[in-house]
Amino acid sequence: MNRLLLAMVLLIRCGILLAAPEARRLTPGQRQLFLDDDAVARIENLSRTLHPAEKRGAVVRSSNPTQAIQTRSSPMWDPREEQFKLWVMSTDEPLRVSKDGLHWTAGKIPNMRIDLAVLDPFDPDPSRRFKASLLNEGFAVSADGVQWTKLDLPAVPSSDEGNLSYDPREGLFIHTVKRGGPFGRAVAIATSRDFRTWSDHGVVFHADQQDQELGRANIEARAADPTLQQTLYNAPQSQNVDVYNMGVFRYEGLYVGLPAMFHATGPVPNYPNTDGFHLIQLACSRDLKSWVRLDDRKTFIGPSRLDSGAYDLTQILPPSAPVLKDDELWFYYTGLKYRANFTYLGTYPDGETVVMPGRDRDHGAVCLAVLRRDGFLSLDAGPEAGTVLTKPFLFTGTALHVNVDAKDGELQVVMLDGDGQTVALAEPVTGNQLRAAIRWKSGAAIDSSKGKLVSLRFMLRNAQFYSFWTED
Repeated sequence: MNRLLLAMVLLIRCGILLAAPEARRLTPGQRQLFLDDDAVARIENLSRTLHPAEKRGAVVRSSNPTQAIQTRSSPMWDPREEQFKLWVMSTDEPLRVSKDGLHWTAGKIPNMRIDLAVLDPFDPDPSRRFKASLLNEGFAVSADGVQWTKLDLPAVPSSDEGNLSYDPREGLFIHTVKRGGPFGRAVAIATSRDFRTWSDHGVVFHADQQDQELGRANIEARAADPTLQQTLYNAPQSQNVDVYNMGVFRYEGLYVGLPAMFHATGPVPNYPNTDGFHLIQLACSRDLKSWVRLDDRKTFIGPSRLDSGAYDLTQILPPSAPVLKDDELWFYYTGLKYRANFTYLGTYPDGETVVMPGRDRDHGAVCLAVLRRDGFLSLDAGPEAGTVLTKPFLFTGTALHVNVDAKDGELQVVMLDGDGQTVALAEPVTGNQLRAAIRWKSGAAIDSSKGKLVSLRFMLRNAQFYSFWTED
């Protein structure tokens, strides 16, 4: 018996031989996106394309035009009252309600200021259905989202920004807060499973040198575009890019971040901040700590044009999470026309600052942007076919679905066994389909693959491929 075989025998007898890694499993019903390579073994002749959200305009405005209404929350559907509830800021009507998510009216006024709230449908205590972070002041719970009770819990330290989301599948509350980073403002994350004990993970997302280089190009491009709202100042020595705010939410097995990257263009005298503008980008993570910036940090939600009549000309701040509605993702974000609502005219010898009053009283609203379900990023093929091969996984479902836009082309699927040999071929998928069911040419071959290790090879031509998933 050679030494290697003898060593293996001894390990087995001692019960300490390490097991092989557990086979990869796809959770039935959970969609596999291509924001990262978690499910991907190889990509050939395909490009990743980020898809900006499509704007639908302002949906929540203040009845008082001097109040620039904002939000950091997301609408929560209350099944008991059969309506959405949305908490807004900088207004005398801080709770809005809606039946359809488009037409909003003022709701009852909460008994305390609520900016960051979620609905927890699984809490057995009905008085704790709604949960909120009171930024830097702790946490609160409520039965209806109106009458709140402050909890005797310490706050998660922050400066003046935060977001709160809830992942019902994992039972995880995700609280992002603003802290300092290497280039200014950065994002820290705290999580909890019981809304009592919080794990503070510290700063997990911040700007870097690449952001500074891209930021200078973004500032120059904006200054050269007369169709965009111009900043009051453009001082190169004051230019900087940091993370003003970031909504983080769980989506189909991974975390998606919406960082609002603030581009500082110059100081504003007599104003406790700097002049500049926001661009919302996209990032993703598997553990809330290591983040991947998507598609070379392209803009997901950017400014509207001056002649559009829109609010989101300068400041654009993300919600905590989108709303899934009719196979679309609805993002309710803050849009503000200006960074500083005055113009600096000069300073008297005694130091008194002279400013011109606000340029527009009605300068803030909650705006809506819509995205195709799973539509953050696609794998694209032109006339020449491209392929994506998945990592091996245990095939436990009974059906395979894809989300693909192949109205000018097609998508084909091949199932491979653990040795890379073809098990089954599928009929081509054509058209723009959000949930196309794959039809296999050989049902018997598919049945024989259940419970076995398989891979999928998707072949595209003139198509955009967003996701795939199995179902029982």
